[in-house]
Amino acid sequence: MAWIEFAVAMAFFMASHRIPSALGLKDQLTDRIGARGYTAVFSILSTALLLWVIWAAGRAPVITLWDQTTASRWAVNLAMPVVIALAAFGVAAPNPFAFEGRAGGFDPENPGVAGLTRQPLLWALALWSGAHLWANGDLAHVILFGTFAVFSILGMSVVERRRAGLMGATWAVQTARTGLIPLTALIQGKWRPAGRPSLPRLAIAVVAWAVVFRLHERVIGVIPTP
Repeated sequence: MAWIEFAVAMAFFMASHRIPSALGLKDQLTDRIGARGYTAVFSILSTALLLWVIWAAGRAPVITLWDQTTASRWAVNLAMPVVIALAAFGVAAPNPFAFEGRAGGFDPENPGVAGLTRQPLLWALALWSGAHLWANGDLAHVILFGTFAVFSILGMSVVERRRAGLMGATWAVQTARTGLIPLTALIQGKWRPAGRPSLPRLAIAVVAWAVVFRLHERVIGVIPTP
């Protein structure tokens, strides 16, 4: 039964990210409750389904493929501040290239977080899942985090193609000072940060990291320290 629950939870989570757009539900709900309202509802639903998937994986029979190491636990602890920062600075930021961003307010000359990477949330998901995949070598968690890692990497290509198609000839101009792979635009000299990072977003990132670290054992059942 535990494996069945895990499979059902994974199916519901993946379906929640595909069905709304495929059936036009996203557009209908956005028209009714607005873009911010839809984002809030979708975020709450996604978080609830993600927790269900994680809990279901924890209840599945343990079939060890590789052992956890101190290095892998350190990798998770070092990755998580970056993961949360990417999410905090990426969600609802002026960034027409990412599904979590917004088109309004974007300046190609000062692209903001898009200068760091056009897909901050998907990179956050890839880093989160990759670090946790290394630290959790039992079969259920390998399926869980491996699926998310593949989903995030492939998702970048899908989102980039869709946005490039929508922008057409303006894509090259809009992305001139950005990069898909983090820091490439900075290394290539195409982009430099314009001023200090947003203090409210930085505060959100710090608080979110502290909350996740503090509640990880209580909610997930695993002590996060190395």
